[in-house]
Parts: sequence; C-alpha cells; structure tokens
Amino acid sequence: MGLTWDQIDDIAYALYEAYPEQDPLNVRFTDMHKWITELESFDDDPMSSTEGKLEAIQMAWLDEYNDNQE
Repeated sequence: MGLTWDQIDDIAYALYEAYPEQDPLNVRFTDMHKWITELESFDDDPMSSTEGKLEAIQMAWLDEYNDNQE
C-alpha cells in the first residue's frame, strides 16, 4: 500500500526527495497538494486532505529541508 494523508513524515520525506532545493515555506498549499497527489507512491483519496494535514506535512518537510541545508 502506498502513502496516505496520515503518513505525514513519509510524505514530507518524499517531497524533500522530489524537490530538495524547494523551501517548503514558499510553496502554496494548492501546489503542495498537487505535488503530493502526483507522488508515485501516493495512494489515497486526493479529496480527503485537510488544511491541518497540509500544515503538518509542510512543517515536517521544513524539518527535512533544514536538516539538509548545511
């Protein structure tokens, strides 16, 4: 089974892998939603995301981004 909206950290890592140079704070939620649903490993209902889940994914993605900016 692929990624679901509840796998916040896994989605964040997949986004970091796909867009390593992208600062997550400069991504609109509409774009991030599109990128998530286009991930090859994503396997959930695109319409079941919430603003809270997108915010959590953005913050986890930011942690990955910051951890690798050295």
